[in-house]
Amino acid sequence: MCGIAGLLRWDGTPVSAKLLRTLGDSMVHRGPDDLGYLGWRDGTQTRVSRDPAQAEGGRLALVHRRLSILDPSDTGWQPMSSPDEKYHIVFNGEIYNFIELKAELERLGHRFRSTGDTEVLLHAYMEWGEAALRRFVGMFAFAILDLQRQELFLARDFFGIKPLHFAVWDTGMAFASEPKTLLQVPGVTRKVNPQLLYGYLSYGHAEREEQTFFADIRQLQPAHYLEIPLDKGRKIRPVKYWQVDRSHRSGLSLAEAASRFRDLFFDNVRLHLRSDVPVAATLSGGIDSSSIVMAARRARGSPLDLHTFSYIADEERISEERWIDIVGQAAATTAHKVRADAEGLHREIDHLIYMQDEPVGTSTVFAQFRVFRAVKEAGIKVVLDGQGADELLAGYYHFLPKRLASLLARRRRVAAIRFALHATRLPGVPQLREFIKKGRELSVLGSPAAGPRGATEQPVRPGRTVPWVNGEWFAERGVLEPRIPLPGGKNCLRDQLYLSFFDYGLPHLLRVEDRNSMAFSVESRLPFLTPEFVQFAFSLPEAYLIDSQATTKAILRRAMRGVVPDEVLDRRDKIGFWTPEERWLMELRPWIEDLLGGDAASRIPALNLKVMLEDWESFLGGRAPVDHRIWRWINLIRWTEMFEVSYEG
Repeated sequence: MCGIAGLLRWDGTPVSAKLLRTLGDSMVHRGPDDLGYLGWRDGTQTRVSRDPAQAEGGRLALVHRRLSILDPSDTGWQPMSSPDEKYHIVFNGEIYNFIELKAELERLGHRFRSTGDTEVLLHAYMEWGEAALRRFVGMFAFAILDLQRQELFLARDFFGIKPLHFAVWDTGMAFASEPKTLLQVPGVTRKVNPQLLYGYLSYGHAEREEQTFFADIRQLQPAHYLEIPLDKGRKIRPVKYWQVDRSHRSGLSLAEAASRFRDLFFDNVRLHLRSDVPVAATLSGGIDSSSIVMAARRARGSPLDLHTFSYIADEERISEERWIDIVGQAAATTAHKVRADAEGLHREIDHLIYMQDEPVGTSTVFAQFRVFRAVKEAGIKVVLDGQGADELLAGYYHFLPKRLASLLARRRRVAAIRFALHATRLPGVPQLREFIKKGRELSVLGSPAAGPRGATEQPVRPGRTVPWVNGEWFAERGVLEPRIPLPGGKNCLRDQLYLSFFDYGLPHLLRVEDRNSMAFSVESRLPFLTPEFVQFAFSLPEAYLIDSQATTKAILRRAMRGVVPDEVLDRRDKIGFWTPEERWLMELRPWIEDLLGGDAASRIPALNLKVMLEDWESFLGGRAPVDHRIWRWINLIRWTEMFEVSYEG
């Protein structure tokens, strides 16, 4: 787990040692254990050193910051080169099946110096080229200088667990793990991306394929690679190397599917425990993290010194402490409990925003931030986390109407009514009449008479935006009103899960978690996210995910029976990861008023500051509820100041 960066100049301009050092310094939190630089110019050997002065002068440079997890010795140091010096790599992430791949490569004649996964990745590329990507089980973002093919090869893992950003201009290109690193490169501006800004301010989300909050910076999409010529001459186009086969349907019975699910999950946890340093786990009290903790204990037994880290809300209605204690006792863990408050938020919000590189949507990000701080303070480098399971296995209650729609579209009316009766007994689910109405509306979508699923995006129109957004400013820049596709019909739930997993939900959560964990030099591993496991989950019938009694994650509950305590598996009161945001914001009233009344806020033309101030007074007077918009305001203002964001051009 590390930070990587690189710079290629097609016009031959040499890269300076000062710039190399700056790039490395900007990523020190991602890799505090070691660093390395590589420089290359036409017709000469590469120069690799811990001293940037030894690598300067070339027109291509690579930078690596190391967080030592596997093979922490010098043989695992990067940039790493092949024996013939035709291939050189900087790598961020983990290849969990590197032991198996190493054995296969040795049978093919490859020889290894190190005991880690970086050298295995490099030799896998040497043997199989881009086809090696589909053999990996892991999370990764890497760059290989391929002098055999005279190109720079960039790749990102199947789900985008590890980040990879890049910028391209007429005379060169650069890449890095984080936008803040690319902002150090001359020619990469700090201009805001109006499209993502509009989505964030209006709806709280900012996912749009390659785009980031900075107009000049893009992200390589998950399961894609880039081949960049060392001499400019062909267009750079990302290539997709993997996707879920949505046509495949499992023919297994529920019992058989649960058994297969359990085997795959245990294998994943076992692989994710591979490390040369201690591994801990986050524990929320929900089924996902509880399954990981109990599976880790089963995989390693009593010798495993298992530490867990949990956020404890200070309000009973959103606290998961009871469930955390049940699992902690069952797994015999050393429990670390983390609390957060308004004072801490005020003290650390600048650090949070700086590490996120962008304004964040809710204060729950801060609670997670505090958890990873506690991991760092305990001297632990690696944690297992349950991210991805809700989107993969239908864990949220908002998936329930989608399941009802599928039943109605398949004309299973009796089953649909029974399902609705069970669902509407759950907390937070609409009453029966409204719930059925929503299901009926969704059930007709996707039929020939219903037309396309989701309207075509249209330009933003002044006067039709939320009042505190300056609609004219966005309209002048050609911003489009975001339209999220609305699945419906016989596969409504399955289609919604696909969107949540690959497009609109999980990508944001993965980005936030990577930056929160790496802010404290902690590697966060996600056992639910491997290609084989995800493909299996998407092949299952909808009834295996949400059963006839409206039980979410039905397959996970069944597979973990006898492993996870029954009290946790039988929970129907999903709370989620919540903070008392409204109370925190009210406690921070003086600070918020200073922000809203300050010069920085007045210099952001995307905002309608007059309406914002009126809304704030309504909140204080109890005439309107406090909601996430206030959080978005203060995040945007502080982000603009800290990153010197430009709203011109």
